Amino acid sequence: MRRRFSTAVFPLHRHTIAQLLVDGGLAALAYFLAFRLRFDQAAGPPPRYERLFETTLPWVVVLALLVFLLMRTEQRQWRYATQGDYLGVLQAVALLTIAVAGLIALTHPVTVKSAGGDINVLIPTGVLAFFFLLMLLFVGGVRFVARTIRERPIRGFRADKGARRVLIVGAGDGGRLTLREIVRNPTLALNPVGFVDDDPLKAGLRVDGVKVLGGTDQLGRILDEAEPDEILIAIPSAPGTLRGRVVRAGRDRGIVVRTLPTVFELLQSGSGHVVRQVREVQVEDILGREPVRMELDRVGSYLSKEIVLVTGAGGSIGAELCRQIARVAPRKLVILDHAEDNLFEIQRELEEDRHVHPSALSAVLADCKSEERMREVFEQYRPTFVFHAAAYKHVGLMEGNPVEAVRNNSVATRLVAELAGESSVKNFVLVSTDKAVMPATVMGASKALAEYAVEEMGARFPQTNYASVRFGNVLGSSGSVVPIFRRQIARGGPVTVTDERMTRYFMTIPEAVQLIIRSGSLGDGGEIFVLEMGEPVSIIQLARDMIELSGLEPDRDIAIEVTGRRPGEKLHEELFNPHERPQPTPAERIIHASRPARDKVEIADWFAQIEELTRSGDAAALAAKVAEFTADTEPAGALIEGSQSDPATPAPKIIRG
Repeated sequence: MRRRFSTAVFPLHRHTIAQLLVDGGLAALAYFLAFRLRFDQAAGPPPRYERLFETTLPWVVVLALLVFLLMRTEQRQWRYATQGDYLGVLQAVALLTIAVAGLIALTHPVTVKSAGGDINVLIPTGVLAFFFLLMLLFVGGVRFVARTIRERPIRGFRADKGARRVLIVGAGDGGRLTLREIVRNPTLALNPVGFVDDDPLKAGLRVDGVKVLGGTDQLGRILDEAEPDEILIAIPSAPGTLRGRVVRAGRDRGIVVRTLPTVFELLQSGSGHVVRQVREVQVEDILGREPVRMELDRVGSYLSKEIVLVTGAGGSIGAELCRQIARVAPRKLVILDHAEDNLFEIQRELEEDRHVHPSALSAVLADCKSEERMREVFEQYRPTFVFHAAAYKHVGLMEGNPVEAVRNNSVATRLVAELAGESSVKNFVLVSTDKAVMPATVMGASKALAEYAVEEMGARFPQTNYASVRFGNVLGSSGSVVPIFRRQIARGGPVTVTDERMTRYFMTIPEAVQLIIRSGSLGDGGEIFVLEMGEPVSIIQLARDMIELSGLEPDRDIAIEVTGRRPGEKLHEELFNPHERPQPTPAERIIHASRPARDKVEIADWFAQIEELTRSGDAAALAAKVAEFTADTEPAGALIEGSQSDPATPAPKIIRG
């Protein structure tokens, strides 16, 4: 018990005792010099003040130690002192000075006799002023010296003879951190030759001794003059356009380009030894999207101390939902999936890598299509928030298995949403897709129906806040074009593109999940929220970029083959249906797709017919019925004749039956 008290109130680490002893000695020295400077006489202070000094010196040292402990100025090692630590020193010294004056005034340690009786000897104001200034100088100075020694000024830095010349892009905090680590670790064998930064105020200046040579618009000239062996992008939040510009300039001159991890990667892995985390530039880095910056602890705080259920927890989006939700410390995180291997992997990652306590985590093997099993889950865990990410997403497979696609993506979504309402869940969030907009495939149509199921439940269960979150392709997921292109490049090609004109929206998985979590606090009655996806990306240009990032040349080393569009495949995806109106929300990069509400009885009747057809396994009749319902949500013929944004799109198989 004593150890716990000591740890909580007076945190003593190995470095703390040594630092306390030094600070105590500095306090004694400052107190001694304060008296000598105030009474600038050869004989020293008058006798009564000499007695006051000798009597109170131990008190001052003890007070200094107590104040520094209480103000926690010794928690950080001096060599890592920051601006906040110096502010803490100022506050601690001010408090110490007031405490010394107050203690002497209250306890009267020294008195002198006079004709009128005993007179209390108080500490002179000049002594207090000198003590305050000297303590600031000594205590702050010793930390500054320790920090300076650790930083090893760049002017004294000498790179090894064989060190690689590196040009650092970004002279901000990331660039300075990178430079300092290069200086402190000669084993990295790097020699910084300059910075590149687009801030015109930094042009020509020296940042920690290294000159800012210009902006990225002058990168070609800078590379020709500085002749670096490699370029290091030291801006974790750099937009893809900047990364792409740097990569192209380096590639034209045969210079290796590497980058610091993104903000999301740094958050997940920690920011220690930043230079050792440098990696090759990947296609995800140059897609041109401005990165989303959100404080997850703030926007996801509504999940803290709650019981959160994530379905499809073993999938790409579901697993990232689990990772990010775990960071805000829910009371219990219930992860559910019907794939045993995927569920085991995310459970193991959360417990071993994310340090989620087993008591706060439950892994549930269940199929969302099973009403009996899902009722058991809701009754056992009583979740207060549900994120429904379970879905089939491979377009080609769903075209060949329409009954299972509708059963899993539509009927099962309605079942889980209904159980959430019956269990008085606070919030239910459906993870949807842009393929639900003017659907031209089985998968798109099944997700469009799922959005209507959520809308129906929002009307039936007003005590639960329902919402659907719609967005485009996510990078790195198993169904994304990026890993497909990587495999094709690794095999030596060809890289297959279905149409030269095709474009798609892209977003990283962590970005999408962060916005899904933010949307979870916005839902009220079955709304659809759409994530801003930036500009659409040309698929054939994406293929060329990936080939070049692999160190190869398109059409010479790796062929690009245009295979022709598959049935139902659109040239361009849309984020809004024609009858939907984009409306702003309080959240950055989240838009409300406002549309006329459908009658809940009508939607319930749709699903009664669809469920009957899925039970019978009649694929042709089910296809016709789903086509009828989804076409009814659009202007006449929207699905039957093809997408409005692409009149040449073939009719989807789900319509042909």
